Amino acid sequence: MGEHDSVLRRLRLRARMTQEELAERSGLSVRTIRGLESGSNRNPKLDSLRLLAEALGLDQTDRDELLGPRPAASAEPAPSRQLPAAPAWFTGRDPELTDLARFMDSEVRIAVISGAGGIGKTSLALRWAHRHLDRFPDGQLFVDLRGFSPDSDPLDPLTAVRGFLHGLGVDPARMTGGLEEHSALYRSHVADKRMLIVLDNAATGEQVVPLLPGTSGCTVLVTSRNILTSLLHRHGAHHLSLGLLTEDETYAMLARRLGAERLAAEPEAVAELAALCGRYPLALAIMSARALARPHIPLAEFAAELHESDLDDDPDNSPSAVMACSVRALTAEQRTTFGLLGVAPGTHIDLPAAAGLTALPVQQARTVLRALEEASLLHRRPGGRYVMHDIVRRYAVDTALQGIAATEREAALRRLLDHYIHTAHAADRLLAPHRSLVPPVSHAPGISPAPPRDHAAALDWFYAEHANLLAAQHAAIALRWSDAIWQLAWQVGTFWLRRGYRHEDLAAWQAAANAVEHLTDPADLARTKRRLGVAYGMMGRHHEAIEHLHEALALAEHHQVVAEQAYAHHQLSWAWGVRGDDQRALEHAVRALDFFRTLDRPVWQATAHAQVGWRLARVGDYDAARQHCQHAVRLDPDSTPDVAADNQRALGYIAHHTGRHRDAIEHYRLALTFARTLSHTAEFAKTLENLGQPHVALGQHDEARAVWLEALELYRQLGRTEDADRARQQLDSLGAARSLVGAQDREQG
Repeated sequence: MGEHDSVLRRLRLRARMTQEELAERSGLSVRTIRGLESGSNRNPKLDSLRLLAEALGLDQTDRDELLGPRPAASAEPAPSRQLPAAPAWFTGRDPELTDLARFMDSEVRIAVISGAGGIGKTSLALRWAHRHLDRFPDGQLFVDLRGFSPDSDPLDPLTAVRGFLHGLGVDPARMTGGLEEHSALYRSHVADKRMLIVLDNAATGEQVVPLLPGTSGCTVLVTSRNILTSLLHRHGAHHLSLGLLTEDETYAMLARRLGAERLAAEPEAVAELAALCGRYPLALAIMSARALARPHIPLAEFAAELHESDLDDDPDNSPSAVMACSVRALTAEQRTTFGLLGVAPGTHIDLPAAAGLTALPVQQARTVLRALEEASLLHRRPGGRYVMHDIVRRYAVDTALQGIAATEREAALRRLLDHYIHTAHAADRLLAPHRSLVPPVSHAPGISPAPPRDHAAALDWFYAEHANLLAAQHAAIALRWSDAIWQLAWQVGTFWLRRGYRHEDLAAWQAAANAVEHLTDPADLARTKRRLGVAYGMMGRHHEAIEHLHEALALAEHHQVVAEQAYAHHQLSWAWGVRGDDQRALEHAVRALDFFRTLDRPVWQATAHAQVGWRLARVGDYDAARQHCQHAVRLDPDSTPDVAADNQRALGYIAHHTGRHRDAIEHYRLALTFARTLSHTAEFAKTLENLGQPHVALGQHDEARAVWLEALELYRQLGRTEDADRARQQLDSLGAARSLVGAQDREQG
């Protein structure tokens, strides 16, 4: 059966409509509707589904259910596979695995695994998950909620749900509003799917609730050191309390890692090690990793070394005691790296960043990371990213504070931030090669930035490092490194704007504005005010946007920074246009063009001509507008996507308002092509709305209805209420026009 079949049939019957009535009201054929309901039509057109949603009068929830998550491109996104690898040395826990299997076959779809730190909660969840992957054909989501991390607060649920939406292939431009809106969008995307969602290391039930799906098709595993009674009482979650390994499980785990023969040769030492490790899987893994690396040392010597640690007869101290022994066994270089990894901002680190942090050559850093991994102090995730268990990280922080001088720790953090800044700069140049070049200062000695090779690799790097870049900026703020705060905001800005991370962009530029008083470059002062104005404008806070943009212009004029005067006028044209003041927008567009003409930047001149063309068209001077747009084409023969999208949209508007409706359709469709390349969802929706007008002028009401429905849907997804209302009014007027034509035809007949 197709994914829309039962949904459409249920919604149609609820509306008390026959297939024939729905066909007449939607403009589709009965055959099409029958094919959708029977499942024979497995790939319906998005326009057809939107017509059906409109004809059925669906609210947003039912509309999302019918349409499902739809990417901009024609291909469906691959299922999200976020699970870390299965634990390699997992042993035992058969009763717990059986209990979880029974839970999965019941009506309850939420399980909470609670237990002490280092007891093996995450390993159990991953072991169970990998055993049952076939039950979840639509993918798996995983997030470390960092509920007990030593170096940061628990992960904000909004950040977590945004990560899930990204994993589900949702355009960030659709991620608008606060936690409630994000959670609703997330639930609509996992509805009617069979997915596994693993919420690891949760602090509280309140942190978990926004990440719960709204339907029973998904299974949720939560791990926490707390029981999370609110999930048990309010959501009927199944609870599994995880205790220490049994003696048999402990022996089996050691035998699997060290070999049964070695254990059989020293049974008393084995029993003593098991007791000293408190039968904690984490402590056993770290201790056995040391013993595995030293096969010729008797196990009794490891037991004697642990005896020398101060355990206070408290088994809960076992992981720390084992880590103390393991860290003492490291070389000085490995011990320093271990400590620095503990204080490094972010949730994970890759090899180039670790090399920068430690000032080691890449190959040498690889060797050290491998040694820490072999000691079970570090784990390597897919994609070459290294993570620490939060208990291990806490010990690493203590190691750094006690064994590494403050000046050395600070120098290491500066190297790491320089690595992120310089790599982000290289990636930004690939995303926006014509953007103003503001290179970072020379990086600290000891780092070797690894620039991405192309546009796609640059996007991948930004996505992978996004959490680390945010953590790096927080670290820069805490250390009052004004230049790093500013550079991170600037070098990541294009990514944030292109992908719709408006909240992050605004927060970054607010921090940069607070730090900018310590900078001396007048251009940086003007840029900061200008980008803060843009960030406010993208959030819909237009009064603040214009205020900051005018301050940027005043600074640029005072310091005679010509380029910044040009950019400020250009952004003011955009801001006043959004406010609906076309005349004032035109004035700023003309001033921007005058300044850009004095600069040797052809692409920006083309951008300015396209902007003047659009503003002239908006005030009705179509001949002059066309000339500016044509000049933009000559200045930008390679059709830079953002310039070409704006220019073709302006040419479409001019053609429509001068009676050349077929030409207008062609221009608008070219504009859509360029907007899709840039993933500018808002511009895509606006161009669709424009495209409907020439279709109406040519009497192509079905085509107009289809594009306006798509525009309406995108506006709703973006949370742009005023735009959505306008699109709805156009659809209503189109329906009234069709009814009038139908009545006239009947009278004539």
